[in-house]
Amino acid sequence: MFEGNREKQKTLAAFEFKPGKVERGYTDRRLYINLSENKIKERSIDPQVRETFTGGRGYGIWYLWQAVSDKTKWNDPENEIIFCTGPICGITQYSGTGKTHVVSLSPETGTVNDNNVGGYFAPFLKFSGWDLLEIQGKAKQDVIVFIDGNQGKVVIEEATGLNSDTYLLTEELAKRYANDEKDRRKISIISSGKGAENSNLGIINISWYDSRRKHIRVKQAGRGGTGTVFRDKKILAIVIKYSGVNANSNNVANPELIRKAGQRLTKEILELDHIQNGMREIGTVNLFDHMQNYNCLPVHNFKFGSHPDASKIDSKVWHRRMTQNQAGDSCWIGCNLRCAHAVDNFELATGPLKGGKVLVDGPEYETTAGFGGNCGCFDPDFILEANFYCDNYGLDTIGVSTTIAFLMECYENNIINKEITEGLELNFGNVEATLELIHQMAEGRGFGKIAGLGIRQIKKILIEKYGADEEFLQDIGMECKGMEFSEYVTKESLAQQGGYGMANKGPQHDESWLIFMDQVNNQIPTFEDKAEALHYFPLFRTWFSLVGLCKLPWNDIEPKDNKQKYHGMEAAKVPEHVENYCWLFEGVTGKPLTPEELILQSERVHNLQRLFNLRMGFGTREYDRIPYRAMGPVTVEEYESREELYDKQLKEVVYFDIEGKTTEEKIKVLREYREEQYQKLCDAVYKRRGWDVNGVPTLETIKKLKIDFPEVLEVVKKFQL
Repeated sequence: MFEGNREKQKTLAAFEFKPGKVERGYTDRRLYINLSENKIKERSIDPQVRETFTGGRGYGIWYLWQAVSDKTKWNDPENEIIFCTGPICGITQYSGTGKTHVVSLSPETGTVNDNNVGGYFAPFLKFSGWDLLEIQGKAKQDVIVFIDGNQGKVVIEEATGLNSDTYLLTEELAKRYANDEKDRRKISIISSGKGAENSNLGIINISWYDSRRKHIRVKQAGRGGTGTVFRDKKILAIVIKYSGVNANSNNVANPELIRKAGQRLTKEILELDHIQNGMREIGTVNLFDHMQNYNCLPVHNFKFGSHPDASKIDSKVWHRRMTQNQAGDSCWIGCNLRCAHAVDNFELATGPLKGGKVLVDGPEYETTAGFGGNCGCFDPDFILEANFYCDNYGLDTIGVSTTIAFLMECYENNIINKEITEGLELNFGNVEATLELIHQMAEGRGFGKIAGLGIRQIKKILIEKYGADEEFLQDIGMECKGMEFSEYVTKESLAQQGGYGMANKGPQHDESWLIFMDQVNNQIPTFEDKAEALHYFPLFRTWFSLVGLCKLPWNDIEPKDNKQKYHGMEAAKVPEHVENYCWLFEGVTGKPLTPEELILQSERVHNLQRLFNLRMGFGTREYDRIPYRAMGPVTVEEYESREELYDKQLKEVVYFDIEGKTTEEKIKVLREYREEQYQKLCDAVYKRRGWDVNGVPTLETIKKLKIDFPEVLEVVKKFQL
C-alpha cells in the first residue's frame, strides 16, 4: 500500500519556485539551502562562472571555495555539500548521462573532495530547474529535504522514527512520497546510513526504481567521507520527484549531432561489449581476472598481486550469481551499457537483517578485489554480505576493505592484538571477524570506533598510544592525502603510482587509471610519455564530471578497429569517442568544441582544485608522497615472492651486483632506486602541468587558463618560489 501523504511531518521551511526550463543543457540557477537557518533561496549562476568552469564539478568546487575559508573544517556548519548536474546530464540518446557530481570538504583529507554517482537525482534536479543543489549549515535534528520539480516546491521537514540505513529508509520514503507503484519511477532519493554517522568512511547512495524487479536500486558517491558530511548535517534524506522526462528535456541546440553520437556508440555496445569486456553481463568485476593475471590484484594489504584462490571469486562466478538481461541494470534512462548488475534473493547470515533475503547491487570490481583479495577472503557469499551491509550502512567498500586489510597486517605483525581489538582475530581470511568489524564500524562500538577513523588516523593512534614503528606503518598504510588506495597493485607501474600520488583528492582510480597502458602494454616508456599521459588522462576524466557523464562508455567499449587505426597513447584516448563527446557538447549547447578545448575546460577546474588544496594547507609536493608499498616490496616476504623479477631489475636496470647480498640489502637498494624514479616522475609531471617544482601552479599557468581571479591569485602568490 502507498500512503502518498506526509501530514505527520513537521514543516521547518517551505519555498515555492517557478519550475525552470532547461535551455541548451543549462538552467543557470542554483538551489541554496541553509539548514542552520531553515532558509531556502534561489541563486543565479554568473555567466563568467559558466564560461570558465563549464558545469558539474567545476561549479561545485567554485561555489564551495566561495562558501568556506582556509580555517573551515569538514564538520563546521559553513562546509557545504553540493550536488551538481552538467550540460550533457540527462540526455537519453547516449549511454552514461545520468551522473550526479558531489563536492564537499572531506573528513579524511581535510580538503576539497569530489565524487560521481549514478541514479536519477541529477537529471531530475536539472529538469526541475536547477543546475546544482547547495546545502550549508546543520539541522538541529534529522531532516528530509523534499523537492517537487513539477509543482515547484521545496520543503524541509523534520524526520522522526525512521531508520537511517539506506534500504529500509528508501522503502519507507517511497511509500510516503509516491502515490502508487508507477509513481515510484518519478522519485530519486539521496540517503546514507548509520555507518556514515559513526565513521569517517561514509558514502551517500542515490536511487532509481527498477520497475522490472520492483525494487529501489542505489549507486554510491563513495570516497572521502561524503556520507559522513551528509549525516553530520543531520540530513536523513533528500527526496526529489519529477515527471515528464523526454528526449529533448535539455532543449538542445542540435538533436542530429546527439543522435549521430548515440547511434554510433549504441551499435558498438550491442555488437562488441560481449567480446571486449562483458559490462552488460557482469559490469566492472570483469576487471578481476585481468588484475589477477597481470599481478595487479591487491592481496593481503597490497603485499602481493595475485593469489591461487582467486578463481573462487573470478568473473565466471559472478556471471552465475548475477541476474542477467535486466533492463533495470541501467542507472539512467537510455544507457545501453547496463553495468549496474545485482544478485537477487541473497540471504544474509549476520547483522540486524540476518535471515532476510535482499538484493545486492554489484559487486563491483573494487569491492570484490578489496574484500576478496586484499582481506584474503575468497568467498563470494562473504563478499556479497559485506557489499550489502556497506551499502546499507552508508560505508565506502574501498575505504573499509583497504582499512581492514591494513589492520590485518598490523594484527599478524603483533602491532595490535586481541586485547586492542577487543577479541577480534583479524587474520587475513577471517570472514567472521571481518563482518563483525563492519557491523562495529557502522554502529560505532568496540574496535570499530578506531577502524572507522580510516588508515591515517589509525596510524597516529597506533604510534602514539601503542608505540608502533612509525616507518613501517607509513610504508604499509595504503593511504595518500588521508584517503585509502583503491584496489590496484602499482609496484610495477610508475605511471599509476603517479596517478594515485598526484591525484587532487587522493588515490582514486577515477582520476587517473594508467596501469594497463603502462605496465601491461608498455605504451608510455619514458618519463616524458608518462608525464604526457598524467597530464591528458586526468584532464579527460575530469571533463566527464563537468558535463554530467559516466566515464565507462568512453573506453570500456571501443570501436572494433580502434587499435588498427591508432597506436599507443592515441589509441588509449579512443579518438572516435572523443569525437562523440565533442558532438554531444555542441549538440546540446550549440557551442562547437574541439578535443583541445575539451581538455582546456578540464584544465581550469583541475588547477582550481589543486589550488583549493593549497588554500586548505595541503597540495604541495610533500602531500603527493605515497607509501613505499605502492612503489615496491617492503618486507622480505614480498621481495622473495617475486625474487626473480626483482633480482633481474637490480642487475639489468639498477646495475647492482646482487651476488652474496641479503634480501634486506637488495630491498634497500631497490627502494632507493624506485623512490628516486618516483621523484623524477613528479618533476616531469609538474613541468608538463605548468606547476613549479613544489607542485604549485605557476602564475603564468593561472593567467593562461583565465582563472586568475583575485582570490585565486592571493593563494598562488603565497607559494611563489
